[in-house]
Amino acid sequence: MNWDDARVFLAVCRESTLRGAARVLGVDQATVGRRVSALEKTLSATLFLRTSDGYALTAVGEAALRSVEKMEQSALDLQRQIEGLDDRLTGTVRVSTTDSLAIDFLIPAMARLHAQHPDVRVQLDASTQILSLAKREADIAVRNTRPDNPDLIARRIARWPVGLFASQAYIDANGSPQPDTAFEGHDLVVYQPYLQSKKDLTLVSEPLGRGRIVASLSSSLLVRRSIAAGLGVGEIPVYMGERDGLIRLWPQRTRPLPYDVWLVTHADLRHTARVRAVIEQIVDAFAQEND
Repeated sequence: MNWDDARVFLAVCRESTLRGAARVLGVDQATVGRRVSALEKTLSATLFLRTSDGYALTAVGEAALRSVEKMEQSALDLQRQIEGLDDRLTGTVRVSTTDSLAIDFLIPAMARLHAQHPDVRVQLDASTQILSLAKREADIAVRNTRPDNPDLIARRIARWPVGLFASQAYIDANGSPQPDTAFEGHDLVVYQPYLQSKKDLTLVSEPLGRGRIVASLSSSLLVRRSIAAGLGVGEIPVYMGERDGLIRLWPQRTRPLPYDVWLVTHADLRHTARVRAVIEQIVDAFAQEND
């Protein structure tokens, strides 16, 4: 099996449909179907079962997948090692982060980068989906979780306390919640993944039991905007609340765990000139906030 066939095989495995694989590969659906059929004919084996839910691996296909994933890893390793020797300040650097960090830090960093190195392009992905650096889905990640992959280099570039905030309009209309009342009589906005975690729900260690959750949001930026719009009281990193001009409630209280920001890249890429240039600007942007 050559690498082109392997890429098609992997795409079908991961997407389970020809249409999904075609989208990932940037080709048409008929081409993917022909490639799969030709591959099965070449190997004299049935790799997929065609079901109503899509393409499912056979036992032979599962064995092939293990080998093809090793091929993929070798190809990615080679590509990273070659790029790690690149000393040209040109080309694309893919950065993954959250929407709040993108707006507050990454975009200003990109502007300064462009002024210094106009031939370096940044492809910025801001979403709650964590892209894989090991699989070359991104070159740099700026996230609030530290990876455990030993091939990744992680550096903490910020640590902020997390506090309770509301807008002035909300306080004018509803007053401020009192500690030890479980937010009785107050509206709350919460981060959706936290709500789904099934942990004992609290904001700055205060139970939510008597409050009313009026909005659950999928990103920190949406939580910030909801608090600013006066929807309710919410918990966000202190720097965000202060930057947005919100009123901090119970300033003596913070969430037990601070909000850490980690800059992560693959060990093979950290010396690539364009990657290093992007990293320097990102680190500088966070350093200015922390000064």
